[in-house]
Amino acid sequence: MRLLIAAARKSSGKTVIAIGLAAALADQGLKVQPFKKGPDYIDAGWLSLAAGAPCYNLDFNVQSHDEMLAALARTPQECFKLIEANKGLHDGLSTEGENSNAALAKLLKLPVVLVLDCTGITRGVAPLLLGQQLFDREVQLVAVILNQVRGARHEQKLKAAVKAYTDVKVVGTLPYSPQMQLPERHLGLMPAAEALAARAAVDRMRQYASKHLSLDELIGMARNATPLSCTSTAEYGAGAHEATRRRYRLGVFRDAAFSFYYPDDLEALSHHGFELVFINSLRDNHLPPIDALFIGGGFPETQMKVLSANEGLRRSVRSAIEDRLPVYAECGGLMYLARKLEWRGRCHVMADVLHLDIVVEDTPQGRGYARIEEDQDMPWPRLHDQHRVHPAHEFHYSRIVSMPDKLKTAYKVLRGTGIGNQRDGIVYKNLLASYIHRRSSKQHDWTKAFFGFVHRQKTCPEA
Repeated sequence: MRLLIAAARKSSGKTVIAIGLAAALADQGLKVQPFKKGPDYIDAGWLSLAAGAPCYNLDFNVQSHDEMLAALARTPQECFKLIEANKGLHDGLSTEGENSNAALAKLLKLPVVLVLDCTGITRGVAPLLLGQQLFDREVQLVAVILNQVRGARHEQKLKAAVKAYTDVKVVGTLPYSPQMQLPERHLGLMPAAEALAARAAVDRMRQYASKHLSLDELIGMARNATPLSCTSTAEYGAGAHEATRRRYRLGVFRDAAFSFYYPDDLEALSHHGFELVFINSLRDNHLPPIDALFIGGGFPETQMKVLSANEGLRRSVRSAIEDRLPVYAECGGLMYLARKLEWRGRCHVMADVLHLDIVVEDTPQGRGYARIEEDQDMPWPRLHDQHRVHPAHEFHYSRIVSMPDKLKTAYKVLRGTGIGNQRDGIVYKNLLASYIHRRSSKQHDWTKAFFGFVHRQKTCPEA
Protein backbone atom coordinates (compact mmCIF):
# COMPACT_ATOMS: atom_id res chain seq x y z
CA MET A 1 0.00 0.00 0.00
CA ARG A 2 1.45 3.34 -0.98
CA LEU A 3 0.38 6.84 -2.04
CA LEU A 4 2.09 10.11 -2.91
CA ILE A 5 0.39 13.23 -1.56
CA ALA A 6 1.39 16.00 -3.97
CA ALA A 7 0.17 19.43 -5.04
CA ALA A 8 0.17 21.67 -8.10
CA ARG A 9 2.36 24.18 -6.26
CA LYS A 10 3.91 24.95 -2.91
CA SER A 11 1.69 26.11 -0.01
CA SER A 12 -1.41 24.24 -1.16
CA GLY A 13 -2.01 22.55 2.20
CA LYS A 14 -0.52 19.15 1.42
CA THR A 15 1.55 18.99 4.63
CA VAL A 16 -1.48 19.53 6.88
CA ILE A 17 -3.42 16.97 4.84
CA ALA A 18 -0.56 14.45 4.87
CA ILE A 19 -0.18 14.81 8.65
CA GLY A 20 -3.92 14.49 9.20
CA LEU A 21 -4.14 11.49 6.87
CA ALA A 22 -1.20 9.73 8.57
CA ALA A 23 -2.81 10.22 11.98
CA ALA A 24 -6.26 9.15 10.73
CA LEU A 25 -4.91 5.96 9.13
CA ALA A 26 -2.96 5.13 12.27
CA ASP A 27 -6.11 5.74 14.31
CA GLN A 28 -7.83 3.07 12.22
CA GLY A 29 -5.19 0.56 13.27
CA LEU A 30 -3.04 0.69 10.14
CA LYS A 31 0.74 0.72 10.41
CA VAL A 32 1.74 3.91 8.64
CA GLN A 33 5.27 4.42 7.34
CA PRO A 34 5.78 8.06 6.35
CA PHE A 35 8.30 9.36 3.83
CA LYS A 36 9.15 12.90 2.76
CA LYS A 37 10.68 13.83 -0.58
CA GLY A 38 13.74 16.00 -0.46
CA PRO A 39 15.92 17.37 2.35
CA ASP A 40 13.46 18.22 5.08
CA TYR A 41 13.69 17.81 8.84
CA ILE A 42 10.59 19.72 9.93
CA ASP A 43 7.78 18.20 7.84
CA ALA A 44 9.34 14.81 8.49
CA GLY A 45 9.18 15.43 12.24
CA TRP A 46 5.46 16.21 12.09
CA LEU A 47 4.76 13.18 9.90
CA SER A 48 6.70 11.00 12.33
CA LEU A 49 4.65 12.29 15.26
CA ALA A 50 1.39 11.70 13.37
CA ALA A 51 2.25 8.18 12.23
CA GLY A 52 4.05 7.05 15.36
CA ALA A 53 7.01 5.94 13.24
CA PRO A 54 10.22 7.57 12.00
CA CYS A 55 9.83 9.44 8.73
CA TYR A 56 12.48 8.72 6.09
CA ASN A 57 13.52 11.12 3.34
CA LEU A 58 13.70 10.22 -0.34
CA ASP A 59 16.14 12.48 -2.15
CA PHE A 60 17.51 12.24 -5.69
CA ASN A 61 20.38 14.51 -4.66
CA VAL A 62 21.98 12.00 -2.30
CA GLN A 63 20.37 8.63 -3.05
CA SER A 64 20.53 6.34 -6.03
CA HIS A 65 17.36 4.93 -7.55
CA ASP A 66 18.20 1.57 -6.00
CA GLU A 67 18.47 3.11 -2.54
CA MET A 68 15.07 4.77 -2.83
CA LEU A 69 13.50 1.56 -4.10
CA ALA A 70 15.14 -0.35 -1.26
CA ALA A 71 13.82 2.17 1.28
CA LEU A 72 10.26 1.25 0.30
CA ALA A 73 10.97 -2.42 -0.31
CA ARG A 74 12.34 -3.02 3.17
CA THR A 75 9.22 -1.51 4.75
CA PRO A 76 6.86 -4.33 5.84
CA GLN A 77 4.31 -5.21 3.18
CA GLU A 78 1.36 -4.53 5.46
CA CYS A 79 2.44 -0.92 6.12
CA PHE A 80 0.67 1.99 4.48
CA LYS A 81 3.55 3.87 2.83
CA LEU A 82 2.55 7.53 2.80
CA ILE A 83 4.91 9.82 0.87
CA GLU A 84 4.61 13.59 0.99
CA ALA A 85 5.97 15.52 -1.99
CA ASN A 86 7.79 18.84 -1.81
CA LYS A 87 6.73 21.90 -3.79
CA GLY A 88 4.65 21.04 -6.89
CA LEU A 89 4.17 17.65 -8.54
CA HIS A 90 6.32 18.54 -11.55
CA ASP A 91 8.78 20.82 -9.73
CA GLY A 92 12.45 19.95 -9.32
CA LEU A 93 15.95 21.27 -9.86
CA SER A 94 16.05 20.26 -13.50
CA THR A 95 13.80 21.49 -16.31
CA GLU A 96 13.89 17.92 -17.63
CA GLY A 97 12.17 16.77 -14.43
CA GLU A 98 14.43 13.83 -13.58
CA ASN A 99 14.48 14.81 -9.90
CA SER A 100 10.87 16.01 -9.61
CA ASN A 101 8.04 14.58 -7.53
CA ALA A 102 6.62 13.18 -10.76
CA ALA A 103 9.91 11.35 -11.39
CA LEU A 104 9.70 9.89 -7.87
CA ALA A 105 6.13 8.79 -8.53
CA LYS A 106 7.20 6.99 -11.70
CA LEU A 107 10.27 5.41 -10.13
CA LEU A 108 8.37 4.07 -7.13
CA LYS A 109 5.11 3.43 -9.02
CA LEU A 110 3.19 5.69 -6.66
CA PRO A 111 -0.48 6.51 -7.19
CA VAL A 112 -0.69 10.29 -6.89
CA VAL A 113 -3.32 12.18 -4.93
CA LEU A 114 -3.19 15.85 -5.87
CA VAL A 115 -4.06 18.58 -3.38
CA LEU A 116 -5.49 21.70 -5.00
CA ASP A 117 -5.92 25.02 -3.23
CA CYS A 118 -9.29 26.10 -4.58
CA THR A 119 -9.23 29.65 -3.28
CA GLY A 120 -10.84 31.88 -5.88
CA ILE A 121 -11.58 29.21 -8.52
CA THR A 122 -14.59 27.11 -9.53
CA ARG A 123 -14.78 25.77 -13.12
CA GLY A 124 -11.10 26.63 -13.49
CA VAL A 125 -10.23 23.58 -11.40
CA ALA A 126 -10.78 21.39 -14.48
CA PRO A 127 -8.03 22.84 -16.74
CA LEU A 128 -5.66 22.78 -13.76
CA LEU A 129 -6.25 19.05 -13.34
CA LEU A 130 -6.11 18.35 -17.06
CA GLY A 131 -2.82 20.18 -17.36
CA GLN A 132 -1.31 18.14 -14.53
CA GLN A 133 -2.48 14.94 -16.23
CA LEU A 134 -1.43 15.79 -19.78
CA PHE A 135 1.98 17.15 -18.87
CA ASP A 136 3.23 13.65 -18.09
CA ARG A 137 0.87 10.80 -18.92
CA GLU A 138 3.10 8.25 -17.19
CA VAL A 139 2.24 9.71 -13.79
CA GLN A 140 -0.67 7.86 -12.16
CA LEU A 141 -2.82 10.79 -11.01
CA VAL A 142 -5.64 8.84 -9.37
CA ALA A 143 -7.45 11.38 -7.21
CA VAL A 144 -7.75 14.97 -6.11
CA ILE A 145 -8.38 16.62 -2.76
CA LEU A 146 -10.09 19.99 -3.03
CA ASN A 147 -8.69 22.22 -0.30
CA GLN A 148 -9.73 25.63 1.06
CA VAL A 149 -13.35 25.22 -0.04
CA ARG A 150 -15.51 28.19 0.97
CA GLY A 151 -18.98 26.77 1.55
CA ALA A 152 -21.44 24.27 0.09
CA ARG A 153 -22.07 26.20 -3.14
CA HIS A 154 -18.33 26.47 -3.85
CA GLU A 155 -17.97 22.74 -3.21
CA GLN A 156 -20.83 21.87 -5.58
CA LYS A 157 -19.35 23.94 -8.42
CA LEU A 158 -15.89 22.44 -7.97
CA LYS A 159 -17.14 18.85 -7.94
CA ALA A 160 -19.35 19.45 -10.96
CA ALA A 161 -16.42 20.84 -12.98
CA VAL A 162 -14.13 17.95 -12.04
CA LYS A 163 -16.81 15.40 -12.96
CA ALA A 164 -17.76 17.07 -16.25
CA TYR A 165 -14.29 17.54 -17.69
CA THR A 166 -11.96 15.00 -16.08
CA ASP A 167 -11.81 11.38 -15.01
CA VAL A 168 -10.13 12.20 -11.70
CA LYS A 169 -11.81 11.00 -8.52
CA VAL A 170 -12.55 13.55 -5.79
CA VAL A 171 -11.62 11.92 -2.47
CA GLY A 172 -12.08 14.89 -0.21
CA THR A 173 -13.26 18.48 0.03
CA LEU A 174 -11.71 20.35 2.92
CA PRO A 175 -13.37 23.54 4.08
CA TYR A 176 -11.27 26.57 4.90
CA SER A 177 -10.35 26.53 8.60
CA PRO A 178 -7.93 28.89 10.35
CA GLN A 179 -7.41 26.14 12.96
CA MET A 180 -5.79 23.94 10.32
CA GLN A 181 -2.51 25.84 10.33
CA LEU A 182 0.79 24.59 11.65
CA PRO A 183 2.84 26.95 13.84
CA GLU A 184 5.47 28.78 11.81
CA ARG A 185 8.62 30.82 12.34
CA HIS A 186 11.44 32.34 10.29
CA LEU A 187 12.60 29.07 8.68
CA GLY A 188 9.08 27.77 8.01
CA LEU A 189 7.17 25.36 10.20
CA MET A 190 8.04 25.03 13.85
CA PRO A 191 9.58 21.61 14.58
CA ALA A 192 7.22 19.14 16.22
CA ALA A 193 9.87 18.53 18.89
CA GLU A 194 9.57 22.17 19.93
CA ALA A 195 5.85 22.85 19.67
CA LEU A 196 4.30 22.37 23.11
CA ALA A 197 0.89 21.75 21.58
CA ALA A 198 2.17 19.50 18.77
CA ARG A 199 0.12 16.44 19.75
CA ALA A 200 -3.02 18.53 20.12
CA ALA A 201 -2.38 20.04 16.66
CA VAL A 202 -1.91 16.57 15.15
CA ASP A 203 -5.14 15.43 16.77
CA ARG A 204 -7.03 18.37 15.25
CA MET A 205 -5.64 17.45 11.83
CA ARG A 206 -6.57 13.80 12.39
CA GLN A 207 -10.18 14.76 13.12
CA TYR A 208 -10.22 17.10 10.12
CA ALA A 209 -8.92 14.40 7.77
CA SER A 210 -11.24 11.74 9.17
CA LYS A 211 -14.25 13.97 8.64
CA HIS A 212 -13.48 15.36 5.19
CA LEU A 213 -11.44 12.67 3.39
CA SER A 214 -12.71 9.37 2.01
CA LEU A 215 -10.30 7.13 3.90
CA ASP A 216 -11.72 3.90 2.45
CA GLU A 217 -11.19 5.12 -1.11
CA LEU A 218 -7.66 6.26 -0.33
CA ILE A 219 -6.83 2.91 1.26
CA GLY A 220 -8.22 1.15 -1.81
CA MET A 221 -6.10 3.27 -4.16
CA ALA A 222 -3.02 2.53 -2.07
CA ARG A 223 -3.74 -1.21 -2.17
CA ASN A 224 -4.03 -1.07 -5.96
CA ALA A 225 -0.53 0.36 -6.41
CA THR A 226 1.49 -1.55 -9.00
CA PRO A 227 3.83 -4.01 -7.22
CA LEU A 228 7.45 -2.93 -7.06
CA SER A 229 9.89 -5.25 -8.81
CA CYS A 230 12.80 -4.32 -6.57
CA THR A 231 15.65 -6.81 -6.43
CA SER A 232 18.11 -4.28 -5.00
CA THR A 233 19.89 -5.09 -1.77
CA ALA A 234 21.04 -1.50 -1.33
CA GLU A 235 21.00 -0.55 2.31
CA TYR A 236 20.94 3.13 3.12
CA GLY A 237 23.89 3.75 5.39
CA ALA A 238 23.72 0.33 7.05
CA GLY A 239 26.32 -2.36 7.55
CA ALA A 240 28.93 -3.11 10.18
CA HIS A 241 32.25 -1.32 10.08
CA GLU A 242 34.95 -3.56 8.65
CA ALA A 243 37.71 -2.48 11.02
CA THR A 244 36.24 -3.45 14.36
CA ARG A 245 33.28 -4.82 16.21
CA ARG A 246 33.92 -2.46 19.11
CA ARG A 247 31.14 -0.18 20.28
CA TYR A 248 31.70 3.47 21.12
CA ARG A 249 29.35 5.74 23.02
CA LEU A 250 28.20 8.64 20.83
CA GLY A 251 26.52 11.56 22.57
CA VAL A 252 23.76 13.19 20.50
CA PHE A 253 22.16 16.51 21.47
CA ARG A 254 18.41 16.03 20.96
CA ASP A 255 15.86 18.46 22.36
CA ALA A 256 13.91 21.60 21.38
CA ALA A 257 17.12 23.37 20.31
CA PHE A 258 18.66 20.49 18.31
CA SER A 259 16.25 18.20 16.48
CA PHE A 260 17.47 18.06 12.86
CA TYR A 261 18.57 14.46 12.43
CA TYR A 262 17.78 11.99 9.69
CA PRO A 263 16.54 8.79 11.38
CA ASP A 264 18.39 6.57 8.91
CA ASP A 265 21.63 8.45 9.66
CA LEU A 266 21.14 7.72 13.36
CA GLU A 267 20.41 4.09 12.48
CA ALA A 268 23.55 3.96 10.34
CA LEU A 269 25.65 5.36 13.18
CA SER A 270 24.33 2.57 15.37
CA HIS A 271 24.97 -0.06 12.69
CA HIS A 272 28.55 1.07 12.26
CA GLY A 273 29.31 0.63 15.94
CA PHE A 274 27.99 3.56 17.99
CA GLU A 275 25.78 3.31 21.03
CA LEU A 276 23.68 6.48 20.88
CA VAL A 277 23.43 8.45 24.12
CA PHE A 278 20.91 11.28 23.85
CA ILE A 279 21.68 14.52 25.68
CA ASN A 280 19.26 17.34 26.50
CA SER A 281 21.26 20.53 26.07
CA LEU A 282 18.64 22.55 27.94
CA ARG A 283 18.59 20.43 31.10
CA ASP A 284 21.71 18.23 31.33
CA ASN A 285 24.49 20.19 32.99
CA HIS A 286 27.42 18.02 31.92
CA LEU A 287 28.37 15.48 29.29
CA PRO A 288 27.92 11.83 30.25
CA PRO A 289 30.79 9.35 29.67
CA ILE A 290 31.05 9.31 25.85
CA ASP A 291 33.65 8.57 23.19
CA ALA A 292 32.38 11.12 20.65
CA LEU A 293 29.71 13.80 20.22
CA PHE A 294 27.26 14.74 17.43
CA ILE A 295 25.44 18.09 17.61
CA GLY A 296 22.93 18.38 14.79
CA GLY A 297 20.94 21.29 13.46
CA GLY A 298 17.90 22.99 14.88
CA PHE A 299 16.94 26.39 16.26
CA PRO A 300 19.42 27.22 19.02
CA GLU A 301 18.53 30.91 18.64
CA THR A 302 15.05 30.27 20.04
CA GLN A 303 16.56 28.58 23.09
CA MET A 304 19.74 30.64 23.42
CA LYS A 305 18.86 32.12 26.82
CA VAL A 306 18.46 28.63 28.32
CA LEU A 307 21.50 27.29 26.46
CA SER A 308 23.58 30.17 27.76
CA ALA A 309 22.30 29.72 31.30
CA ASN A 310 23.38 26.06 31.22
CA GLU A 311 26.95 27.02 32.04
CA GLY A 312 27.83 23.55 33.28
CA LEU A 313 27.17 21.90 29.92
CA ARG A 314 28.90 24.67 27.98
CA ARG A 315 31.98 24.25 30.14
CA SER A 316 31.80 20.44 29.85
CA VAL A 317 31.61 20.59 26.04
CA ARG A 318 34.44 23.12 25.80
CA SER A 319 36.66 21.06 28.07
CA ALA A 320 35.92 17.83 26.16
CA ILE A 321 36.80 19.41 22.81
CA GLU A 322 40.01 20.87 24.24
CA ASP A 323 40.81 17.34 25.43
CA ARG A 324 40.39 16.19 21.80
CA LEU A 325 37.00 14.47 22.02
CA PRO A 326 35.90 13.65 18.43
CA VAL A 327 32.95 15.94 17.65
CA TYR A 328 30.81 16.54 14.58
CA ALA A 329 28.55 19.63 14.54
CA GLU A 330 26.12 20.73 11.82
CA CYS A 331 24.58 24.20 11.48
CA GLY A 332 22.83 24.63 14.85
CA GLY A 333 25.71 22.71 16.40
CA LEU A 334 28.18 25.16 14.86
CA MET A 335 26.14 28.04 16.30
CA TYR A 336 26.24 26.48 19.78
CA LEU A 337 30.03 26.19 19.62
CA ALA A 338 30.43 29.90 18.79
CA ARG A 339 31.49 32.57 21.28
CA LYS A 340 28.30 34.63 21.02
CA LEU A 341 24.92 34.27 19.31
CA GLU A 342 22.79 37.32 18.47
CA TRP A 343 19.16 37.34 17.34
CA ARG A 344 16.57 40.12 17.24
CA GLY A 345 18.63 42.47 19.36
CA ARG A 346 19.43 39.92 22.05
CA CYS A 347 22.86 38.39 22.51
CA HIS A 348 23.96 35.42 24.62
CA VAL A 349 27.24 33.64 25.18
CA MET A 350 27.55 30.13 23.80
CA ALA A 351 30.16 27.40 24.36
CA ASP A 352 33.03 29.59 23.06
CA VAL A 353 34.95 26.75 21.45
CA LEU A 354 35.52 28.33 18.04
CA HIS A 355 36.00 32.01 19.11
CA LEU A 356 33.64 33.37 16.48
CA ASP A 357 30.44 35.40 16.67
CA ILE A 358 27.21 34.57 14.86
CA VAL A 359 24.18 36.73 14.02
CA VAL A 360 20.79 35.39 12.95
CA GLU A 361 19.35 37.55 10.15
CA ASP A 362 15.79 37.98 8.86
CA THR A 363 16.58 36.47 5.45
CA PRO A 364 18.27 33.20 4.42
CA GLN A 365 22.09 33.33 4.37
CA GLY A 366 22.47 29.89 2.81
CA ARG A 367 19.70 27.85 1.28
CA GLY A 368 19.26 24.81 -0.95
CA TYR A 369 21.31 21.94 -2.28
CA ALA A 370 25.06 22.14 -1.82
CA ARG A 371 28.12 20.28 -3.05
CA ILE A 372 31.36 20.09 -1.11
CA GLU A 373 34.84 18.79 -1.86
CA GLU A 374 37.08 17.45 0.90
CA ASP A 375 40.64 18.77 0.92
CA GLN A 376 43.85 17.88 2.75
CA ASP A 377 42.63 19.23 6.11
CA MET A 378 39.67 16.83 6.30
CA PRO A 379 40.35 14.94 9.56
CA TRP A 380 38.16 11.93 8.84
CA PRO A 381 39.60 9.02 6.86
CA ARG A 382 38.51 8.78 3.24
CA LEU A 383 37.26 5.24 2.81
CA HIS A 384 38.32 3.27 -0.24
CA ASP A 385 34.82 3.35 -1.73
CA GLN A 386 34.10 7.00 -0.97
CA HIS A 387 34.35 10.09 -3.15
CA ARG A 388 35.97 13.42 -2.29
CA VAL A 389 32.98 15.40 -3.61
CA HIS A 390 29.74 15.02 -1.66
CA PRO A 391 26.15 16.18 -2.22
CA ALA A 392 24.68 18.02 0.74
CA HIS A 393 22.27 20.81 1.64
CA GLU A 394 22.05 23.92 3.82
CA PHE A 395 19.32 26.16 5.17
CA HIS A 396 20.41 28.81 7.65
CA TYR A 397 19.48 32.37 8.48
CA SER A 398 22.61 32.92 10.54
CA ARG A 399 26.06 34.02 9.45
CA ILE A 400 29.46 34.39 11.02
CA VAL A 401 30.28 38.07 11.63
CA SER A 402 33.72 37.66 13.18
CA MET A 403 36.18 34.81 13.13
CA PRO A 404 39.91 34.17 13.65
CA ASP A 405 42.19 35.17 10.78
CA LYS A 406 43.62 31.67 10.53
CA LEU A 407 40.80 29.15 10.41
CA LYS A 408 41.43 25.61 9.23
CA THR A 409 38.64 24.25 7.03
CA ALA A 410 38.05 20.85 5.44
CA TYR A 411 35.63 21.65 2.60
CA LYS A 412 35.72 23.64 -0.58
CA VAL A 413 32.12 24.63 -1.33
CA LEU A 414 31.46 23.90 -4.99
CA ARG A 415 27.80 24.87 -4.68
CA GLY A 416 26.27 26.71 -1.76
CA THR A 417 27.38 29.23 0.85
CA GLY A 418 28.92 27.44 3.83
CA ILE A 419 30.73 29.78 6.23
CA GLY A 420 31.71 32.05 3.32
CA ASN A 421 34.47 32.46 0.75
CA GLN A 422 33.56 29.06 -0.72
CA ARG A 423 34.72 27.31 2.45
CA ASP A 424 33.08 25.22 5.17
CA GLY A 425 33.90 22.48 7.64
CA ILE A 426 35.82 24.23 10.43
CA VAL A 427 38.49 21.96 11.90
CA TYR A 428 39.70 22.46 15.47
CA LYS A 429 41.54 19.63 17.21
CA ASN A 430 39.14 16.67 16.72
CA LEU A 431 36.12 18.86 15.93
CA LEU A 432 34.53 19.22 12.48
CA ALA A 433 31.80 21.90 12.37
CA SER A 434 29.91 23.16 9.33
CA TYR A 435 26.82 25.00 8.17
CA ILE A 436 26.28 22.37 5.51
CA HIS A 437 24.31 19.22 6.33
CA ARG A 438 25.53 15.88 5.02
CA ARG A 439 23.42 12.77 4.63
CA SER A 440 24.69 9.23 4.39
CA SER A 441 24.19 7.04 1.35
CA LYS A 442 26.04 4.08 -0.08
CA GLN A 443 28.46 6.29 -2.02
CA HIS A 444 28.67 9.13 0.52
CA ASP A 445 28.57 7.50 3.94
CA TRP A 446 29.72 10.16 6.40
CA THR A 447 28.56 8.00 9.32
CA LYS A 448 31.06 5.30 8.37
CA ALA A 449 33.88 7.82 7.94
CA PHE A 450 33.09 9.42 11.31
CA PHE A 451 33.13 6.02 13.02
CA GLY A 452 36.48 5.30 11.39
CA PHE A 453 37.82 8.61 12.70
CA VAL A 454 36.62 7.88 16.24
CA HIS A 455 38.08 4.37 16.10
CA ARG A 456 41.42 5.74 14.92
CA GLN A 457 41.49 8.32 17.72
CA LYS A 458 40.70 5.66 20.33
CA THR A 459 43.32 3.22 19.09
CA CYS A 460 46.00 5.49 17.56
CA PRO A 461 45.43 8.99 18.95
CA GLU A 462 48.66 10.34 17.49
CA ALA A 463 47.90 9.09 13.95
